Amino acid sequence: MRTLPLAAGLVAILAMAGCQRTSMSEFSTAPAAPAPLQAQPVPSVSATQLPPPGAAGNASQFPAAPVNTAAANPSPAANAAPPAASLDVTKESMVGNWRVSAGPSSCDMFLTLTNLGSGSRGGTRGCAGELTQMGSWEVAGKQVILKNRSGDPIARLYKSADSRFDGTTNSGQALSLSR
Repeated sequence: MRTLPLAAGLVAILAMAGCQRTSMSEFSTAPAAPAPLQAQPVPSVSATQLPPPGAAGNASQFPAAPVNTAAANPSPAANAAPPAASLDVTKESMVGNWRVSAGPSSCDMFLTLTNLGSGSRGGTRGCAGELTQMGSWEVAGKQVILKNRSGDPIARLYKSADSRFDGTTNSGQALSLSR
């Protein structure tokens, strides 16, 4: 029986120990709270009605929509007949790495059979001019058509030897592929 009052007293002492004060005093080493920010002046707000879309005042703000001139005006090479000496071309024979000579410079071209739009995926490395935009290619008859990322033709090539293709870009620059 004596243990019951002793246990009750011990519980009361522990409960009071848990209620001690833990707040910081002015002698504490905790950093001081930052000073409140000062209010800043706010400029006045004005309201006006916007002009309707397409109004004369709005037209000068925006540039004209781009026009796809390649589709509207195909290059002269697009309608040219293949050279008489051009050889037959298959898509499978085009796949792989090619060395490109375009004017005074040369670069690398990679052609795959992965579908991309109406052609197959392709790309260039280290090229200049129109060839930097190459994204796909396709074989049409005896010609290989290189296309930009929008699907517009940028060059046409014809097989002139076993591992060589010759042609021109839309701007008229001579172009050849070889392995």
